[in-house]
Amino acid sequence: MAEHFNKLTPAQAERLALLAEECAEVIQVIGKILRHGFDSTHPDGGRTNRQWLEKELGDVEFAKSLLVENPHGGEPDLNLNAIGQAFAEKGMRCFQYLHHNADINQ
Repeated sequence: MAEHFNKLTPAQAERLALLAEECAEVIQVIGKILRHGFDSTHPDGGRTNRQWLEKELGDVEFAKSLLVENPHGGEPDLNLNAIGQAFAEKGMRCFQYLHHNADINQ
């Protein structure tokens, strides 16, 4: 089989596709929250938008775990320490640009 130009294995491509799908679902729920609020539900009932966001963020965390743990036992796709460092750096940079949450970091 010929190597793909991006040099991803089928397993890597599948893990990235899963993460992309889950991120898209998070974006969809955020749009619903912005339009209808956290506690709104579908007219037929079911979970609130808040519960949907919690579920979808959990799904993103699962997809992330596949990328940092590599279930096949090989080298992980992503470095968990690098993600943690980026998280810390974002926390230090972010608050200066927030208008309504700036006092959280103080």
